[in-house]
Amino acid sequence: MFASEPGAFVERDEDVAEMLATHVVTALERVSAEATIRRERDRLEEFASLLSHDLRNPLNVAQGRLELIQMTGEIDHVDAIDRALNRMERLIEDMLTLAREGDAVGETEPVKLRAVANQAWTNVTTKSASLEVESSVQIDADRSRLIQVFENLYRNAIEHGGDGVTVRVGSIDGGFFIEDTGPGIPEDERDDVFESGYTTNPDGTGFGLAIVKRIVEAHGWKIKVTEGTDGGARFEVSGT
Repeated sequence: MFASEPGAFVERDEDVAEMLATHVVTALERVSAEATIRRERDRLEEFASLLSHDLRNPLNVAQGRLELIQMTGEIDHVDAIDRALNRMERLIEDMLTLAREGDAVGETEPVKLRAVANQAWTNVTTKSASLEVESSVQIDADRSRLIQVFENLYRNAIEHGGDGVTVRVGSIDGGFFIEDTGPGIPEDERDDVFESGYTTNPDGTGFGLAIVKRIVEAHGWKIKVTEGTDGGARFEVSGT
């Protein structure tokens, strides 16, 4: 029953209304907490599944080569063991990063896209690859994590495009893009490239683009992959 006149509710009615409001707030807080727990549980299960699956192969290689050394005394197998251990280290580092990057970003600040693009380029082994930055726009972002986005997309371009690939960075309406002159990504695979563990490179971990997507979404942005100007891969980040 509703009343529009002042003083229509007695004190007991107000107490009941306040109690109901408290119960609603408590229920909403509980639902939010349960949702957070489910997300963390799902992330932990994903991490455990990937860890057990992707570490098994290099671990088996290292163990097999070690057995051969023990049986034959030949040390020619040491290099294979070293490569297997290095791969395991990369997998663990990428998985730990992937597990962390789902959290909301920290404090953001205005950052110049050109400066971030150039700094990230110096952090990557670029060999004979080249970078062209065609934008001077400024966006609000967590600078450190944005640099990580660029680093991972650069590595992806170089791994798939070859040493002489050219990487271009530019602006679009409400965002920016990073594209390369490599072979590109087939249209029927573009929805899969951000999945954890997805890779067409036998030396890749398959987590670089998954990390990129997590960081982008943690900023409240969106990312999609399409065809670049020269037929290579083009990643567009919007909503900045």
